[in-house]
This record gives sequence, C-alpha cells and structure tokens, in this order.
Amino acid sequence: MALEIEHKYLVKNDSYKDLAIDSVLISQGYLCREPERTVRIRIKGEKGYITVKGKNSGAVRTEFEYEIGLDDAKIMLSLCVPPVLEKIRHIVPFEGHIWEVDEFLGCRTGLVTAEIELESPDEWYAVPSFVGENVTGNPDYYNSNL
Repeated sequence: MALEIEHKYLVKNDSYKDLAIDSVLISQGYLCREPERTVRIRIKGEKGYITVKGKNSGAVRTEFEYEIGLDDAKIMLSLCVPPVLEKIRHIVPFEGHIWEVDEFLGCRTGLVTAEIELESPDEWYAVPSFVGENVTGNPDYYNSNL
C-alpha cells in the first residue's frame, strides 16, 4: 500500500526563494473532495497526473498517483469542482530533505505553504528559517479545501 507521510507548515518569509533549485507551475482540481477520499487532477509543467488519497490519520494517509496524458488531464481538469488552484511549487533542499514550497496564485494569492514528505511518522528533520506555524492535520490548509 502506498502511504504519504507529510508535514505541512505556513511560510513566514521568502528566504526559500534563495534556496530553491527548481520551480514549476501547477494547476490542480478535485473530482472528489470528500473527507474519506479525494481524487485530484494535476498538471505539473507539461505532465498530467491523477491522484487518489484516503482520509488523513494525523500526518499519514494512503496515496496513489499515476501519470496521465496531458490532453486527458486538461479535459479532466475542466470537470473538476471549482475552484481549480494554481500555484508555483519551489523545490528546496535542506539538510538531507526536500521541502516543497507552494506559492498560491489567483484567489489564494498570498498563501504560501511548505511541505516535507517523510519515510516514517517519527523521522527527525531540520526546520528551515522560512518555516512557520505547523498546520499538519488542519483541514483549513488541505489543498482540497482551498
């Protein structure tokens, strides 16, 4: 079974931009946004993806992600429940881990979050200076609720 173990934080300053090694535009929407399951369509750069996630149990949940054709992703994105989110994802390596910093655009401009995926729920990691409040498990910050 595929598990996602992720911690999410609000970002308190833009120092992540100096550390980023890559950035990509992401458009994503949800075909299903029920708390027990979400089905997400995403266009990341020039690639499409469909992702099915189970209900969160703290920082852990099931996740299945598959690449799909870009044209199919565009059509599926048009079928998603509004709004379709747009964000710039910055890839930030820090002390042996990769942080994904999402700078939201459109109706969510001003919101910036940072996520780190872990191998186990109790894995230790260093927190960079741009990381603020821990919002892991707070439904207000689930992408499916934004």
